[in-house]
Amino acid sequence: MKSIIQTPTPDLKKSLEYYQKLKFEVFNEQSPTLVSDGKAVIEINPERTARAGVKLFANDWQRELASLRREFSVHAIDNGFVVGDPSGVWVYLMCVSGPEIEQKAESSSITGNLAGLSIETLDIGKSQELWQILGFEPNAGDADKGWVSLTNGELTISLMAPLACPHLFFNPSLTYFNGVKNPELIAKVREAGVQIAEEVTIFNEQGEVDNLVLQDPGGLGIFMFND
Repeated sequence: MKSIIQTPTPDLKKSLEYYQKLKFEVFNEQSPTLVSDGKAVIEINPERTARAGVKLFANDWQRELASLRREFSVHAIDNGFVVGDPSGVWVYLMCVSGPEIEQKAESSSITGNLAGLSIETLDIGKSQELWQILGFEPNAGDADKGWVSLTNGELTISLMAPLACPHLFFNPSLTYFNGVKNPELIAKVREAGVQIAEEVTIFNEQGEVDNLVLQDPGGLGIFMFND
């Protein structure tokens, strides 16, 4: 695994229970605490200095660091470095091996079909530059039109221009696109007793709830959309 998502937590037990309600599999309960829906791997980090973001793993980041330092502020941390872009999302460049968790053909959680990680940024061009330095390549959209998607083959990042999304947006947010199955999955979320941050009706002419915004105990967002 070379790409995982980190979420902080004020209460490790509470965060684990949250993801278990969503039917994520727990791979490791302690240091690091890892859960997965079969596609995304999330590290739940109880350290008080942990921030929501992305962890990337490689043996050597020197080439990328040389480019990053010309445009971005880079800080040394234990076993690596951290850099942030205009979205405020932290990217951890770890000089150690990532967890050995294989991705599955389909997501197993009741959140549905994972489309990637969405980030709302004040400078979409600058954010795209950062992710491309880190090995992500554009695969859809256009930054000049307010949305661009990039991937490193394991994790997809969607960058959104400011004020483009008419709903709550927590940076970053896991994004699930479920089409016509979304109402069924929304019902499962309700049955599981998962707290909902926003019931989205703005895209529905009848004013029905057809999309959800969730937020885990540490602040990581989860979009369940019918796109």
